[in-house]
Amino acid sequence: MSRLPGWLNRIGAGLSRMGERLDERRAQAERDDPLGPPGPGYAPEPPGPEHPAAPAAATPAPEPVAAPAPAPAPVPAAATAAGSVPAPPSYAPAVAARPDPVAAIPWGMRVAAEASWRLLVLAGTVWVLMKVISSVQLVVLAFVAALLITALLQPTVALLRRKGLPRGLATAVTAVSGFVVMGLVGWFVVWQVMDNVDNLSDRVKDGIEELKRWLLDSPFHVTEQQINEIAKNLSDTIGANAEQITSAGLQGVTVVVEAMTGILLAMFSTLFLLYDGKKVWEWTLKMVPAQARPGVAGAGPRAWRTLTAYVRGTVLVALIDAVFIGLGLWFLEVPMAVPLAVFIFLFAFIPLVGAVVSGALACVVALVTNGVFTALMVLVVVLAVQQIEGHVLQPFILGRAVRVHPLAVVLAVAAGGLTAGIGGAVVAVPLVAVLNTVVGYLRAYSAEQTLRAAPEPHGATAYEVAPVAAPGTAAPRGEE
Repeated sequence: MSRLPGWLNRIGAGLSRMGERLDERRAQAERDDPLGPPGPGYAPEPPGPEHPAAPAAATPAPEPVAAPAPAPAPVPAAATAAGSVPAPPSYAPAVAARPDPVAAIPWGMRVAAEASWRLLVLAGTVWVLMKVISSVQLVVLAFVAALLITALLQPTVALLRRKGLPRGLATAVTAVSGFVVMGLVGWFVVWQVMDNVDNLSDRVKDGIEELKRWLLDSPFHVTEQQINEIAKNLSDTIGANAEQITSAGLQGVTVVVEAMTGILLAMFSTLFLLYDGKKVWEWTLKMVPAQARPGVAGAGPRAWRTLTAYVRGTVLVALIDAVFIGLGLWFLEVPMAVPLAVFIFLFAFIPLVGAVVSGALACVVALVTNGVFTALMVLVVVLAVQQIEGHVLQPFILGRAVRVHPLAVVLAVAAGGLTAGIGGAVVAVPLVAVLNTVVGYLRAYSAEQTLRAAPEPHGATAYEVAPVAAPGTAAPRGEE
């Protein structure tokens, strides 16, 4: 019985050593496992006093016991949460990574999309602006007309200021004189039309009868029955639309009231623009962002010079057209030559289209009053004057500063007429001329600012861009 405790002690020590060896093998297996290193919290236990590096020779070794195969260590949850995902084995099939969506879209499509939404925003802004302008169309047209009249009268104010008149007196004299002249011209046109309307009516009837006889004798084989049917259809159409014509007459009263309101607004706007135009421009500059203010401040005076040159040149060209075509009508004994000349002067403010309309009106009056030969002669006179205007007067008077391509003129007049009627057609071309000047200046100003911000050239580059003396001039000292 005395040997029993010693035997039990030896069995317990053997089992302890066996457990320690199992722990060492499990740690070694975890270190050699291809699925990844153990978690960050793992640390092998150091050998204790009961676990020497080599077993003592005096200590008898117990019989070997078959140990179970070590199980693969599970991946710690902390390592997975921290992003340390074990790599797949080498035999696993490769999976292609998905590209970035931005890199998957072609470059041209990305550029088109970027430009499209910006264009949509710009189109929406323009649409809202056009809606606002159309709702206050009378005010906008009155102010634009005031700008055109101011551009025409402002040189007179400057001349009177140089003569010694105060600014208020010079403005008052110029504005009153300008409005009186325009009123007299309008009164003269109305007086001439009313004075010659009876004579013109008789001449029109005679002209229609002469045109009827000419059609009967012409090679077009027009019969008198066909002419009577056309006249009857025209009379029936007028009778059927009598109610619409009456309503149009009632609407004409509203149009007259709106026209008078617009004239008064234009007069007051012209007066204040002549007197305080500089202060109005300075106040407008304060509403421009600070970064864009220098460019706008430089473009404004150039745009005003373009508008002034356009208005004065157009008035001079229109006056020459009216005088020469009016003289031609007077020599050909066409009725109402003076009112027709005034209409030609007014329609000249609508480029291209106005000349066609006024020339056609003069030819029609000559046709129904004096016959086909007189109408052909009037057409020759109108075409000759228009050719001289287009190839001699406009390039010489207007110059290259306000030159606009004919296609741009036609499109601008058409767009202005569809948007705001006759007033829009009148202001469309000067607006395009001013925008052309402003855009050209801003482009040049931006290029100049870019050059100033660029680093200064040096070395061979500096030699290439260095200024060179003009032929016949002395080179600067130090460059000889």
